[in-house]
Amino acid sequence: MQALLMNRVGDWGLSIALFGLFLLCGTFDYSIIFSISNYISKLDIINGEFILTLLTFFLFLAAMGKSAQLGLHTWLPTAMEGPTPVSALIHAATMVTAGVYLILRSSPLFELAPTSLICVSVVGALTALFAATTGLFQNDLKRVIAYSTCSQLGYMVFVAGLSQYSLSLFHLFNHAYFKALLFLSAGSIIHALHDEQDLRKMGGFVKLLPFTYTMILIGSFSLMALPFLTGFYSKDVILEIAYGQYFITGTFTYWLGTLTALITAYYSFKLIFYTFFGTPNGSKVIYENAHDSSFLMSLPLFFLSLGSIFLGFLTKDLFIGLGTTFWNNSLFTHPNNYLGVDIEFAISPLVKFYPLIGSFSGVVLSILIIKPFNNGFFYDLIKFRSINLKDNMTNTTLLHFLNFFSKRYWFDNLYNNFLISGALSLGYIFGYILDRGIIEIIGPTGLTNSIYSVSFKLKELDSGFIPHYAFYLFLGSFSFLYYLTTN
Repeated sequence: MQALLMNRVGDWGLSIALFGLFLLCGTFDYSIIFSISNYISKLDIINGEFILTLLTFFLFLAAMGKSAQLGLHTWLPTAMEGPTPVSALIHAATMVTAGVYLILRSSPLFELAPTSLICVSVVGALTALFAATTGLFQNDLKRVIAYSTCSQLGYMVFVAGLSQYSLSLFHLFNHAYFKALLFLSAGSIIHALHDEQDLRKMGGFVKLLPFTYTMILIGSFSLMALPFLTGFYSKDVILEIAYGQYFITGTFTYWLGTLTALITAYYSFKLIFYTFFGTPNGSKVIYENAHDSSFLMSLPLFFLSLGSIFLGFLTKDLFIGLGTTFWNNSLFTHPNNYLGVDIEFAISPLVKFYPLIGSFSGVVLSILIIKPFNNGFFYDLIKFRSINLKDNMTNTTLLHFLNFFSKRYWFDNLYNNFLISGALSLGYIFGYILDRGIIEIIGPTGLTNSIYSVSFKLKELDSGFIPHYAFYLFLGSFSFLYYLTTN
């Protein structure tokens, strides 16, 4: 229900954008709209640039709903209740990337609306950081991966906002492989643990599930964009492109993306440590019956792991190579916004290594914090156990801090307490008081009740008593004669 409601907001934006485009162009044909959009932007009569900015904003609103960007993101983690193969398909490769595809396919319109591009890049970068920080404090196995999906969608969106559409599509393509691998590996774990998804009830499965451990390790490495894996060839170029803009939006997205890379590495290894290492925390029956998935379940994992390792290297020149004509006119980047050559020579090598340093720092931090201190302060911090600090104020502040992230920035509470309660009150006024009340009384229900009441009264006139009928006959005759004499 939440997914449907959130996507209705996006559909509302898409409808407005489509109606506006049809009003301006008289068609929905891509080639016609894109060919005359440049002329529309230069029209002074209707302030063409403002109109295009407004229409692209509504297109982006549609993308926000479908691709779970900040503000319309709340449905994505709760949609993890579905079967894991469904999650792998629609939340890694197809459904959630439809919004990103909408932005990419509408690139000729967005290139004429620089204000919309700034909005796209800022929202995408904030989504990447928000989802990463929230996923860091989740304890549900699939929900951690779901927030990872949301974070990677933020990368795709913000690089599209920087006018690098082919790179965004390249990351979309790469992401499908390693994220599907992670989801299906999570499904293999859940299957082995008899539908258990809580990370706090796992541990010590590395020898019981060696194949699944290998697969989820490959998927996590590719997600973290470690060198020479598929994710590395798109994610690192995204951050280099962001820094190479030399505008405030580029620098903003670069540093948020780099910080997100560090957090991504941290929660990826947190998931691995809690599931496969440490002290076993599940029931004895689960450990006695735990086993790797069957051959039919493992075969897709193997092929996806090959894609997560090699595909980025094999397709990088095809997707984002210098001078590639693979996309032809499907994607359009204004010549002033193309940075393919600049990032090779105009960026300091150290800047290129910051995201990689961030990823390795996240791995080191996870090893230092989670692995050795199984009974210490940091372990309690991550596991939400009671933390015995001398300063009660510090303890309370820390718990509020943890609650803020674990409760997903209180977005659900804000929506429930303000938007939904207000919408229900408004719906009560219009639906119950007006529609079911006044309109029903004046309209169909009132008319039906009135006819029924009059008919019931008329029925009482049929008494079966002959003097009554004689009186009705006399009264009718007298009324008829009176009418004839007066007219």
